Amino acid sequence: MQTQALEKTDEKYRWQYRMSLYRNPTIFVSTAKAIFIALVITLLLMGLITLIADGFDKDNLRFLGTLALILFGIFAVLLVLGYLLYAVIMGGYYIVDFLMDGKRLVHAQNPKQAKKAEKISEAAVIMGALAGNRGAVSAGMLSAGRSVSVTEFSGVTKVVVDRKRSTIKLWNHGWNAVYADGSDFDFVENWIRTHVPETAEWTVKG
Repeated sequence: MQTQALEKTDEKYRWQYRMSLYRNPTIFVSTAKAIFIALVITLLLMGLITLIADGFDKDNLRFLGTLALILFGIFAVLLVLGYLLYAVIMGGYYIVDFLMDGKRLVHAQNPKQAKKAEKISEAAVIMGALAGNRGAVSAGMLSAGRSVSVTEFSGVTKVVVDRKRSTIKLWNHGWNAVYADGSDFDFVENWIRTHVPETAEWTVKG
């Protein structure tokens, strides 16, 4: 991990952060959580339909349990392989350009990496369509437009500080992650404290 300060004044702070995709599990964990939630919702819907149609008997419950184990196993393997492939394509690093001023935080994936991510998303859409997997198509289309995210400080209600992972997360109708190291981490944390509402809920890990 490395923080490179590009501009630092009393009015705004601009920096670039290089996160190791192999050493820092933040992105892997976030992806795993999203896939896990989607899979659980799918299984619940399938289970509800099956149980309503065929009733609550041991065979149906055993079938649903077996199906859940198989799907979780398959998705776990695909998640690990997919993440490793993503890490290799990105050169082992996730590079982000940040800009903070008195009103907002802008989190933007490095332009070169954003182009690579867009191609990966397009490939996911094509492969999902060929396989008849609507979930993969939707995921690919959604991820294609996620290279830039903006958080208005005035609407932040939750802040999670994780120094061990060099991460600060802000919640304002969705999470936005901030990355920094060392003294830059202290500077960013203090900047956020002085610009988000006093009513924001803070959680400090580690």
